[in-house]
Amino acid sequence: MSLLRQRKPTGTSNATESDPNIYQEDDKKNKAASKDKNPKKQKSWSCIDSCCWLIGWICVTWWFLLFLYNAIPTSFNQYVTEAITGPVPDPPGVKLKKEGLTVKHPVVFVPGIVTGGLELWEGHQCADGLFRKRLWGGTFGEVYKRPLCWVEHMSLDNETGLDPSGIRVRPVSGLVAADYFAPGYFVWAVLIANLANIGYEEKNMYMAAYDWRLSFQNTEVRDQTLSRIKSNIELMVATNGGKKAVIIPHSMGVLYFLHFMKWVEAPAPMGGGGGPDWCAKHIKAVMNIGGPFLGVPKAVAGLFSAEAKDVAVARAITPGFLDHDLFPHQTLQHLMRMTRTWDSTMSMIPKGGDTIWGGLDWSPEECHSPSRKRQIANDTQIANENGSEVVVSQIKHVNYGRVISFGKDVVDAPSSEIERIDFRDAFKGQSVANSTCSEVWTEYHEMGYGGIKAVAEFKAYTAGLIIDLLHFVAPKMMARGDAHFSYGIAENLDNPEYQHYKYWSNPLETT
Repeated sequence: MSLLRQRKPTGTSNATESDPNIYQEDDKKNKAASKDKNPKKQKSWSCIDSCCWLIGWICVTWWFLLFLYNAIPTSFNQYVTEAITGPVPDPPGVKLKKEGLTVKHPVVFVPGIVTGGLELWEGHQCADGLFRKRLWGGTFGEVYKRPLCWVEHMSLDNETGLDPSGIRVRPVSGLVAADYFAPGYFVWAVLIANLANIGYEEKNMYMAAYDWRLSFQNTEVRDQTLSRIKSNIELMVATNGGKKAVIIPHSMGVLYFLHFMKWVEAPAPMGGGGGPDWCAKHIKAVMNIGGPFLGVPKAVAGLFSAEAKDVAVARAITPGFLDHDLFPHQTLQHLMRMTRTWDSTMSMIPKGGDTIWGGLDWSPEECHSPSRKRQIANDTQIANENGSEVVVSQIKHVNYGRVISFGKDVVDAPSSEIERIDFRDAFKGQSVANSTCSEVWTEYHEMGYGGIKAVAEFKAYTAGLIIDLLHFVAPKMMARGDAHFSYGIAENLDNPEYQHYKYWSNPLETT
């Protein structure tokens, strides 16, 4: 028998005193309280654990794929492709090698606009660590790391069209200058590889790299690029048994080499002093690829608003992206500031005016019949009164002569119904404040609302009026362009004025 009696709680009702279960419940509560005071520590899943697991999973997957890449034979991809599509045809270089073709004429490549790599040789403090690193071409990593610094170093001087103070960006040399524009995006690499199959190498292949931002004559003024091309072609001809060179220019490189051929035969100091028969002695053939001899409307859109076809595609994919801050800067306005210092883009403004490109109501394309396949795709079958079906063409008439139109109604309206107010003598008014990005200045910020209204109220612009439009909205830019390029048609090529270098890249104003 216990010597101690359990003391009954005081202040409770008789019913509680007579209920023995109350003591058991108190014991349970006491035990629960003691458990709460000393809870068992359970490990919780944190965000750091999730990140570690994710990183580990990525690493394991990467190493596994790397193992497979090295373990699988190099012919596996070709085996899979042939199993799906049949035997893969030989590349052109392999075919030519089987036919017994070998090296004969040295080859010169002339890249076009934006396809040649540019590297930094001198820059401001923000570009520390980028000496001889590519600012253009390759991975474009600096665009994301330091965008404002990149824009500053890729821009040219607004007055001279040459290097800004303290900055030197120069073209990459050698075949690597334009073999790939970016990883996986080849330019000349495939052609170089096929020529290598029949024995070509760097001693008989030459990439005529140049700074595609500069006007053509300024590449000689700053870098002596035209003189270097002349010397290299002469060397290749001399070291290949006197065999003349085959030149392959692409895109704007076609205009650049046209300028070169006039420069090399012109007397010094404006020209290279090679004499009137230099081209005949050193060039076997010129094979142009996609040359904009008469200009391209895309250049007008790029100069007018920095919105060429590429930008329009980006807008369609991600609406509003280019209008918002990026890194955090107004992307389109910085792009506009930079590209308007590249004088070379003015070489591709449409040449020949309305005579070549058409007027408000006509264009050369109007007489062009589309292919039968495309025409069928635009045809519609309707039933006539007899119940038989008749094919009706749905091809829409387009006024291609109107290079720029303000308003969809203006695009389709007859010229007689378009009321236009001449913009050329309009008062530009007070300059518009740049409230969206105060650090970026373009010539458009000197335009007032009066000037903007005048441009819009003219409504439709043909190729002949494009030059006047650009002079109105960007007079300083066009002053540099007029000093280096021409856009008309020569009336008399015997006129001494056409011996100036500004006419050399216009096939309508040079022999």
